Amino acid sequence: MPETFTRTLDNLHAVAKQQKQVSVADILDSLGHRSYGPFFVVPTSLELTPIGSIPGVPTFMATLILLFGLQIVLGRRHIWLPQVLLRQSVTSGKLHSAISSARPVASKIDIIFHGRLKRLTQGPFVRVAALMCVLLALAVPPLEVIPFATSIPIGVILLFGLALLLKDGLLMLATFALTGGAAYFILNVADVL
Repeated sequence: MPETFTRTLDNLHAVAKQQKQVSVADILDSLGHRSYGPFFVVPTSLELTPIGSIPGVPTFMATLILLFGLQIVLGRRHIWLPQVLLRQSVTSGKLHSAISSARPVASKIDIIFHGRLKRLTQGPFVRVAALMCVLLALAVPPLEVIPFATSIPIGVILLFGLALLLKDGLLMLATFALTGGAAYFILNVADVL
């Protein structure tokens, strides 16, 4: 059965129903190891919901993305995180709220993006996309001082994750193009800071 954004959210919802606090370890377990896409989709989706407005959350999500991305670039098959990150948690209520916010968009994304040019979501393209995600994640902590500025790099990382999750090479190509625009934005903001 092909992966979808909605199915990923359903997996998270099932975990959130089972306990009051949901740890990063619980979330990783729900994602499984079939695809790298969810490892970028989940933290970015959460960061783009009201949870992302909590100070420090964008930097925490960027740290997760950075660690995921580096391991993918290095060719690891299973994602590892240190225990200090795995123990971090969010209340099931906040997770339910974030999932509810993302669900309408997820169902539309699943309809629009699906399995075009699949070769562009495999092999070396996965590692190049992961490298782009690492570079974009590095820009998040300094951008956190400007309201909503983290949404640009986080949004592009989300698109890379969706391209990998949905095996949509056309979306992958479009996201590579958007990376240039995100880099331009980040460099201009860096000049201001």
